[in-house]
Amino acid sequence: MKVNVHEIPQGPRSTWGDLLRLSAGQPRLLALTIAATLIAQAGMVTSLALGAWLAGLALTGAPESLWQPVLWGMLVSAVAGAGGRWWQAHISHAFAFALIETLQVGIYDGLERAAPGGLSDTRSGEQANVALNDAQALEHFFAHTLADTIAAVVVPLLALLALAWIQPWLTLVLLPFLPTLTSVPFWLGERAFRQGREMNAALAGLNAEVIEGIEARREILLFNQEAAWRARLGQYLARLKSEQRRYALRTGAEQGGIELIQSLALITALVASAVLLEYQALALAQVPLSVVLVGAALLPLAEVARSASQLGAVRASAARVLALLHQRSPIQDNGQRLPKDASIEFNQVVFAHSERPVLQGVNFRVETGEMVALVGPSGSGKTTCANLLMRFYEVQSGTVKLGSEDLRDIPLSELRHWIAWVGQEAYLFDDSIEGNLRLGKPEATQQEIEIAAHQAQAHDFIQALPEGYQTRCGANGARLSGGQRQRIAIARALLSQAPVLVMDEASSSLDADSEHALQQALLALRGQYTLLVVAHRPSTIAQADRVVLLQDGCILDQGSHEQLLHRCEQYVQLLAQPASA
Repeated sequence: MKVNVHEIPQGPRSTWGDLLRLSAGQPRLLALTIAATLIAQAGMVTSLALGAWLAGLALTGAPESLWQPVLWGMLVSAVAGAGGRWWQAHISHAFAFALIETLQVGIYDGLERAAPGGLSDTRSGEQANVALNDAQALEHFFAHTLADTIAAVVVPLLALLALAWIQPWLTLVLLPFLPTLTSVPFWLGERAFRQGREMNAALAGLNAEVIEGIEARREILLFNQEAAWRARLGQYLARLKSEQRRYALRTGAEQGGIELIQSLALITALVASAVLLEYQALALAQVPLSVVLVGAALLPLAEVARSASQLGAVRASAARVLALLHQRSPIQDNGQRLPKDASIEFNQVVFAHSERPVLQGVNFRVETGEMVALVGPSGSGKTTCANLLMRFYEVQSGTVKLGSEDLRDIPLSELRHWIAWVGQEAYLFDDSIEGNLRLGKPEATQQEIEIAAHQAQAHDFIQALPEGYQTRCGANGARLSGGQRQRIAIARALLSQAPVLVMDEASSSLDADSEHALQQALLALRGQYTLLVVAHRPSTIAQADRVVLLQDGCILDQGSHEQLLHRCEQYVQLLAQPASA
């Protein structure tokens, strides 16, 4: 099953539902955020309403003895509103950041479930954009929109009730404007969603291009392609700028519509107040209060409408995030059985990648403690066999067995304990050498670490480094040579003490002396490990107990190195051209 971070739902309804359900995961913080927002808005409106009432008293010449309780009420409500606003700023962001943390962990879990086969068509920069930028974009929704929307229902409702108590006609005059005001962002909702999706896709593409440019900076310089790369980057920037312009034009139109409706509502309410005042249906002392209550009914709704006009990109980000949160693993992990030994068996294995046949009825067996080399031309299916053994992919038909048990019947966590893998491009974290080695066995003693390093022919060069095992490797091992990185990766696999060791071109970065020393170490370990080696160097292949020759996804021949040399012309030709293997 492939996952594409750009494949998102066609509409926002399910997205909002999922986000609201996610919000319910922090009920205490959600309740506190709503309470703080209500206190902040109610305090502000009450303070203004009391000020308007005070102005009305002054207009009618009311005695000053009536002013004092109103002044105290204004002071208390102003302090309450300010405190509520401070509390809202604090608690709403705590609420948002708690949910963003949950989202980002969930995104990583989704990436982990889909990896590695489910993400092979997606650039790492695009994946990072979902995990970082898209997740952070939801902070606007959780911190500034959700609670404000709830408050924008409660506060205007209370204002309308108070206005109806003063003069029902003013409430009736406002009623047609309120749903019109709140509906403006939804008039172009689908367009906003599409524009947000395109804008986010453009941003993800730009991020991916920048990351690739940084990672490939040496190649860009070596081939004198700086100008070409800048031009390519400029194309991504131009696309992003174009999408942002379209998004801004629509947002501006919505904002203008909101301002127009709000202004018309205020003008209508003021005209109605003047008419009612003229016909003595509204007292002069009530006019300032009525105007404030009209504003209290309109302004929160207008503010939410303005905020909602910016949610096209948020909805698109949410859909991309939720697509990963809901991502199902292409590998079903419901096995309950354990391997009986460290033997490996491929039985009539068929596998296709993107409908292109890769393996067609492959059969071979590796006994416990045996070393078998998989060889063949590029694209013959060697690495695919290793990936299927690790259950990075699932076979289309046939079975792959470990210890006489179908891999699908073995829990994945148990399988990872049984098999260690070293690839051609092993990843090292920006940590110490010891920290990278401990990935294989976190609880390992220093003695165990050094034994594994000795076995991988890495101990001597590590000790020669200024800080020894505490030397930092740099991002992806940038401070080490290719051969040093590979030997650390091999030591890490050996430290895990997994009974099966899969080496996919693991010695290709080693010099001749290091490779020879490693081969001697592997020969000494062969009785303890089952070794499946994807190799092209004749010196490595010759050490194997048996050789399996693959061509076009089929086994052409298998036997010892000497047997194939005598009977298989294709094998002889392959060894004569090791670079093609």
